[in-house]
Amino acid sequence: MNPFVLKFLKFGAVGLSGVLVNFGVTWFFKEICKLNKYVSNILGFVFAATTNYLLNRCWTFQSTNPQVGTEYARYFLISIVGLGIDTLTVYLLHNKLKWNFYLSKVFAIGAATLWNFFGNLFFTFS
Repeated sequence: MNPFVLKFLKFGAVGLSGVLVNFGVTWFFKEICKLNKYVSNILGFVFAATTNYLLNRCWTFQSTNPQVGTEYARYFLISIVGLGIDTLTVYLLHNKLKWNFYLSKVFAIGAATLWNFFGNLFFTFS
């Protein structure tokens, strides 16, 4: 299989695990803890970004960079931009177009995924 395609598929598989973490954490803080839906969204993102970094470092990109802190900071920077894409998409679809909050999150995660893959491919793990 083409190495680029395989890397994207691995990134997607890690992303799916991140979706579960993101939704689970977002749901927990929004529904159980009764936090603001956008604060809950951010917390879901932070948890998912951290678990995704660890999985992508080890499995997708097989990084051996000894500067883990720098690499994580780069990953998180890419993820922060992804968070902006994610949050803006949720805001537009949920608040402006009145879509269901969780359906809005599905579209937001898809848009952010493309940014995150290419950002990490060319910046974090290059």
